[in-house]
Amino acid sequence: MNDCLFCKIVSGDMPSAKVYEDDQVLAFHDIDKKAPVHVLIVPKKHITSVAGASDADLDICTHIMRTAKKLAADFKLTDGFRIVVNTGKDGGQTVDHLHFHLLGGRSLTWPPG
Repeated sequence: MNDCLFCKIVSGDMPSAKVYEDDQVLAFHDIDKKAPVHVLIVPKKHITSVAGASDADLDICTHIMRTAKKLAADFKLTDGFRIVVNTGKDGGQTVDHLHFHLLGGRSLTWPPG
């Protein structure tokens, strides 16, 4: 997608503070962090959201969860962490590219503030 911010980051056309990359996903620090550790994990394939994912695309969600687990260990989030996936406008999704937020490094409250 030419106008997708995350596709531009994945392609290298936009800079990011990358923390992890493999053949399926890219993970980078969120510029609007809500916790000491706030990493976005995005599939390299453009998928608009969980709702927009095909059944075949759902395998990437499993891979993203494995990546989140690895990154949580890398960041030493031993006291816990949160994984958030916003879907659609009412769900708080602001970029129409599937992405998982990994948050940690402090006590997180609910509802999030």
